[in-house]
Amino acid sequence: MRWVLPDHIQDALPSDAYRLESLRRRLLDAFRLRGYQLVMPPLLEYLDSLTTGAGKDLELRTFKLVDQLSGRSMGVRADMTPQVTRIDAHLLNRRGVSRLCYCGSVLHTLPSTLTGTREPLQLGAELYGHAGIEADVEILRLLAEVLRLAEVPASRIDIGHVGLFHALAARAGLVPGREEELFGLLQAKDVPELRRVLADVPEPARAALLALPELYGGPEVLAEAAARLPH
Repeated sequence: MRWVLPDHIQDALPSDAYRLESLRRRLLDAFRLRGYQLVMPPLLEYLDSLTTGAGKDLELRTFKLVDQLSGRSMGVRADMTPQVTRIDAHLLNRRGVSRLCYCGSVLHTLPSTLTGTREPLQLGAELYGHAGIEADVEILRLLAEVLRLAEVPASRIDIGHVGLFHALAARAGLVPGREEELFGLLQAKDVPELRRVLADVPEPARAALLALPELYGGPEVLAEAAARLPH
């Protein structure tokens, strides 16, 4: 049984490997044509660098080990996005807009679904240095193009703004650890648990946070949000 792989870890056989590699090349070429430069972060990093500013969920998904050269704690990347942010901020440190893309394997301690892999291939693009809506529009258009090239039949792309949640959480006076727990419950739309966690939060912040799981849909939701959320 020495040849048996760990649970949720698998080989890519010739037909799947060719299909994945062909798609990877097409998507990275599409990024390059739109001005996104490829970066290749390392598989391992010191843990304090790899998870700095990351949420608890990412820390739980990260495999940890001890570097026998330095004795420091290291992690196998579970998400390449923080690594690319580090590259932009500390290595490139460019003025103005920076467009970067990446593609590589990541490793998760647990699969995200019952049939999922613990070694997914992650591909993405990041746009830094522009806080305007134009950057959001560019990334959304790029996402739509990626889905088209990958022949994914997407019926919709959900759009949210985490800044709204952070503003309400600050108004409620939530400490960082509790804010992180609340954000996870909102993503899961676990309303009963939200009510329990927010039991001691004063109004109107409590009512506004409880309204967030219901505020989804088309453009009409913006008017409803304006009526239900504090200004």
